[in-house]
Amino acid sequence: MTEPLKSRLMALIESELPPDGRLPTERALADRFGTSRRLVRQALDQLEVEGLVWRKQGSGTYAGQPSDPTGDLAARIAGETDPLQVMEARLCIEPELAALCATRMTDEEISRLRTLASRQVVADAQTIELWDGAIHRLIAQCARNRPLLTAFALLDRIRSNPDWVAVRARARSRTSLTVPQNEHEVLINAIAARSPSAARQAMHDHLSARFAALKVEFNAGMREAGE
Repeated sequence: MTEPLKSRLMALIESELPPDGRLPTERALADRFGTSRRLVRQALDQLEVEGLVWRKQGSGTYAGQPSDPTGDLAARIAGETDPLQVMEARLCIEPELAALCATRMTDEEISRLRTLASRQVVADAQTIELWDGAIHRLIAQCARNRPLLTAFALLDRIRSNPDWVAVRARARSRTSLTVPQNEHEVLINAIAARSPSAARQAMHDHLSARFAALKVEFNAGMREAGE
C-alpha cells in the first residue's frame, strides 16, 4: 500500500527539496498526493528505517542523514579556515572511521549504506551533495567512537557552508559523476568484507581524489578573485 507513495516521496526528494533537505509537512504531503496523513507517516517511517530520511522533533522530516549537534561548534572557527584545510583534516579522521566501521557496522547498517549510495547514483547535480553527505555521516555514526564523531561533526558543519558547497559542486563537475560513485562502491564493499585496512585505504583514496579536484577549483577561484 505504501510502496507507490514511497516512490512518489523519493521523486519529490530528488527534484524539489530545498538545500537543507527538509520535506513538506505530513499534512502538505497528504494533500499533495491525495492520501491520508496516516499513510504518509507510514511511508516516511519506512524511508526512515531505510536511512533515507530522518526526523527532528519540532522541526520536521529531512532527507539523508542527520548532522551531529556538536557540529555547532564549527560556527566559531568557520571564518578561520578554508576548504583545503578541512579536506586535510578529513583525510586524518575519516579513513580511521571507515576502518572502525569494518569491525563494528551491522549488516542492517551496511544495507542502509548501500541504499544511500544507490540514491547518489541516480541523483542529479542538485541532490548529489545531500546523498554524499549522508553516506559519510552514516559511516561516522556507525564507527561508534564519540571523540572521532565529534571531530567529524565539526568538519561536517563547516563544509556545509553554502559558498563551500558551490566550490565542491564546481570541483565535482570537472570529473565524471560516476567516479565518486565508484569510489563509494569500493569503500562499502571493503566495509562489508570486514577489512579495516581495505576500508581505510578506500576512504583515503576517495578523499584524496576529491581533495585533488577541490584544490584545482579552489586555486582557480583564488586567482580569479585576485584579478
